[in-house]
Amino acid sequence: MASSHSSSPVPQSNSSDAFFKKEMDVAKRFRPVQSLPDVCPKEPTGDPSNLCDSPSLVADQHRWTIYHSKVNLPAALNDPRLAKRESDFFTKTWGVDFVDTEVTPSFYLPQITKEHFALYQQEITPREKVHERCKNICPPKDTFDRTLLHTHDKSRTDLEQVPKIFMKPDFALEDSLTFNAVLPWSHFSTAGGKGNRDAASSKLLQEKLSHYLDIVEVNIAHQISLRSEAFFHAMTSQHELQDYLRKTSQAVKLLREKISKIDKVMCEGSLRVLRLSLTRNNCIKAYNKLKLMATVHQTQPTVQLLLSTSEFVGALDLIATTQEVLQQELQGIHSFRHLGSQLCELEKLIDKMMIAEFSTYARNDLNRPLEDDCQILEEERLVSLVFGLLKQRNLNFYEIYGDEMIITAKNIIKQCVVNTVSQIEEIDTEVVVKLADQIRMMNFPQWFDLLKDIFSKFTIFLKRIKATLNTIRSVVLLVLDKNQRTRDLEDTLQKHSVKDSTVDTEVAYLTHEGMFISDAFGEADLPPVAADTTSQRNTSPNSEPCSSDSVSEPECTTDSSSSKEQTSSSVTPGGVEMMISDDMKLTELELGRLANNIQELLYNASDICHDRSVKFLMARAKGGFLEKLNSNEFVALSRLMEGFILDTEQICGRKSMSLRGALQSQANKFVNRFHEERKTKLSLLLDNERWKQAEVPAEFQDLVDSVSDGRISLPEKKTTATEERKPTEFLIVEGQKYATVGTVLLLIRIILEYCQCVDNIPSITTDMLTRLSDLLKYFNSRSCQLVLGAGALQVVGLKTITTKNLALSSRCLQLIVHYIPIIRAHFEARLQPKQFSMLRHFDHITKDYHDHIAEISAKLVAIMDSLFDKLLSKYEVKAPVPSACFRNICKQMAKMHEAIYDLLPEEQTQMLFLRINASYKLHLKRQLAHLNVVNDGGPQNGLVTSDVAFYTGNLQALKGLNNLDLNMAEIWEQKR
Repeated sequence: MASSHSSSPVPQSNSSDAFFKKEMDVAKRFRPVQSLPDVCPKEPTGDPSNLCDSPSLVADQHRWTIYHSKVNLPAALNDPRLAKRESDFFTKTWGVDFVDTEVTPSFYLPQITKEHFALYQQEITPREKVHERCKNICPPKDTFDRTLLHTHDKSRTDLEQVPKIFMKPDFALEDSLTFNAVLPWSHFSTAGGKGNRDAASSKLLQEKLSHYLDIVEVNIAHQISLRSEAFFHAMTSQHELQDYLRKTSQAVKLLREKISKIDKVMCEGSLRVLRLSLTRNNCIKAYNKLKLMATVHQTQPTVQLLLSTSEFVGALDLIATTQEVLQQELQGIHSFRHLGSQLCELEKLIDKMMIAEFSTYARNDLNRPLEDDCQILEEERLVSLVFGLLKQRNLNFYEIYGDEMIITAKNIIKQCVVNTVSQIEEIDTEVVVKLADQIRMMNFPQWFDLLKDIFSKFTIFLKRIKATLNTIRSVVLLVLDKNQRTRDLEDTLQKHSVKDSTVDTEVAYLTHEGMFISDAFGEADLPPVAADTTSQRNTSPNSEPCSSDSVSEPECTTDSSSSKEQTSSSVTPGGVEMMISDDMKLTELELGRLANNIQELLYNASDICHDRSVKFLMARAKGGFLEKLNSNEFVALSRLMEGFILDTEQICGRKSMSLRGALQSQANKFVNRFHEERKTKLSLLLDNERWKQAEVPAEFQDLVDSVSDGRISLPEKKTTATEERKPTEFLIVEGQKYATVGTVLLLIRIILEYCQCVDNIPSITTDMLTRLSDLLKYFNSRSCQLVLGAGALQVVGLKTITTKNLALSSRCLQLIVHYIPIIRAHFEARLQPKQFSMLRHFDHITKDYHDHIAEISAKLVAIMDSLFDKLLSKYEVKAPVPSACFRNICKQMAKMHEAIYDLLPEEQTQMLFLRINASYKLHLKRQLAHLNVVNDGGPQNGLVTSDVAFYTGNLQALKGLNNLDLNMAEIWEQKR
């Protein structure tokens, strides 16, 4: 009854159902007679030594022990009844100043006065008044009986004198420890001389136990007295209860007899029918279970049979279904305890078999003869393998196909080289063993045919890979589509489930009201999904017991297995109808990533073919073989490679840069060699050019005519009749005559070669533009050095640079300037918009050529200017007329006209002679001023006028200068 041990015989102040009352004197707490010491002051531990060492109530009853200490130190310190603390208690240890010492006030604590509580008093005063008024109106009900409280308190105090060991629910004197605790015989000694003391202790113990018994009996009697009214009422109503029980027993007996009769007449037969029906259903279930066990028992032979025909998907489905049946329908069957682990091992074996089978398929598919036919090898087998691998979550099977692609690509090149070398008699395979050395021994036509064969084989190879990978990818996308449709169906079912719950609520309400469901709504109003669910529920095997006739041979399956075998049929691209089971637990992210990896594998196939082609190309490029190709050969090679690149891009749908980069590298080398050859050729032509007018062969005239017609290309070779045409003196370009040198004719052909090379190899357009610009600049600078700079005197051995040389050089430059806009337009049509800035090179070249032409014209004027200065400085106004000076000037002017008239156009000739005439007038005017000859009509004026008239007549008599306005009046000083 007491939950905690306490040695105190007085009531404790922490009791929940008693009031704490402090005593006036501490010493009085030990004086009452009823406050006897506890019989068992300590819980027994079974150790006699402990019992002997602890204070004994019997031996130490007359002296103070630790059990008399019933007040703790805080209680002594906080006792309000003491007027002053006992100083002796504290001053023993802590000193005399302990009591009288005052605590110094803290500087951090404020002094609290009544003013601090003024606001609180103002707020609480009205509330206190209201509270007092309410107390007066509604006095508290004093339902607590003080007398009863006092009695209860006294009885409780007496009861607490009984040790707690007697109150324990497991109190039993049979227990030795309990017995020794109640009767401490260890305190009684049989030694001599102590008999009287032991007798007194025994007597005291007997009185103590009697006292405890009296206290308990008094409390029991008190409790009975408190409930005496209820007790006597129960005793008086006992007889009535016995009468009621007797009547009830008779009624129950009669009811049982009636129920027994009803049971025999009405229930026994029906219950027998139900029992037999339940037994029949149990027998059917047991029969179906046995048939299911027989079917499961045939799983392993069936799987072996399916694996023998490579039906991996069917075997995996069968294993999955069997595993599910074992876990649900046949769980706990002892005979199948090892079948699950055996099926797991069999599943692992199927994984290895599928990987090996797929490797074999990839090897057979890629290594079959490369013909034009790109049909898929055993499409049904491939689809079955892919479905099986997806079912087992082997998502890296495509890497096996990628490894086989690399090996096959190497073998294709090797086989092509072997086949080609076997047809070439010049190559002895016994002497030259390495394939790279055999390739280097081929000439260009043989090597070109080999490369063409390799490209054609690679094209077929990529088409086959694309067809196979498309089939694999279509299977993956088929599974992905199935997953998406399943998820959409689940979302739809989830939406309709909310509607179904609403319908079920309405049905329950209508049924409760006694209405027919068909009256409330028709079947057409039901959701279609709910209707399907209802039909499935009605047609499920568990809806009603099926007869034994309905159970067939091993086709019989359980509910769970049949529900898991619901599949959706789909047609693969090859026309093979496959069943996609619902247990392919692949996420849409995994399937999407796998589809992307398969597509990436097709791109890798293109890269592999390009990489192998680059290695083949580089093997032949050693020793500068490709750099030594002529233009036609390199153009043919470039077109072949461009065609293969475009074919692979069309097949795989992505650009591969390795072969294109190799082609660009070789093209750059070709451009460098092409440019260096033509620049060297032009340099040799210029160094041997004597700057004399050359005849124009008919083929060059045809070349110029084709450019005029818009065809910037080298013309094809003409027939013999055409070649018999005689060369012409001038080159006719769009109706204008151009006198040229042989170097310029060849330069025009070289320029057209650059343009045609750009048409044949578009990838080198920018490089060709840069090289052509360099070539044109080189011609301009070199011709300037040879003609204007008189470099031809040392290089060719000319005696002098004549005016005819200068005029011919100017006309050649004009011919090149005429073709620069045409060349610019040709390159502009083949450049990307972002590359148009490179066309500025042609603008710079045009400006340089115009400056060169202007310098030649200035040089011609300077020649005549020096002549005028030399002759007119010696001019004297005297007879005869015309003077020798003017006759000499007219002679030199005629020579100049004769030299340039046939070379330059008439307009340029007139402009040149106008500039020469201006120089002549300047020098004549200066000489007349020096001689003080003025326009005064005197004799000297007449002589000068006659000489000037002679000069004017001779100059205007020259061909093409008859209408030239000489304005000779400017030779006279104007009068101010």
